[in-house]
Amino acid sequence: MKLVMAVIKPFKLDEVREALTSLGVQGLTVTEVKGFGRQKGHTEVYRGAEYAVSFLPKLKIEVVIKDEQVEQVVESIASNAKTGQIGDGKIFVYPIDQVMRIRTGETDGDAL
Repeated sequence: MKLVMAVIKPFKLDEVREALTSLGVQGLTVTEVKGFGRQKGHTEVYRGAEYAVSFLPKLKIEVVIKDEQVEQVVESIASNAKTGQIGDGKIFVYPIDQVMRIRTGETDGDAL
């Protein structure tokens, strides 16, 4: 099993969720996060005053999937989250050793 974690622009969430659902992904976790990468933030003007925004709002999506789904899921997230502009985000894949569904006690693949 693998944990796929993606950091994307907030307005791309619906497209990514729909794409993952069509692949059979049954659940995901979304967290509002802030951060910066190569773009290092930007400046904005509010009531005539210019100020720097160092941390940009993003969404972190986490989904645990079976090993054979990794390529499809990563490609689906990448293609649906891409705008072609700086700050589109990143995708990370981590190994998962064990999963347990608390309610039923099911483990590993059955718990997904």
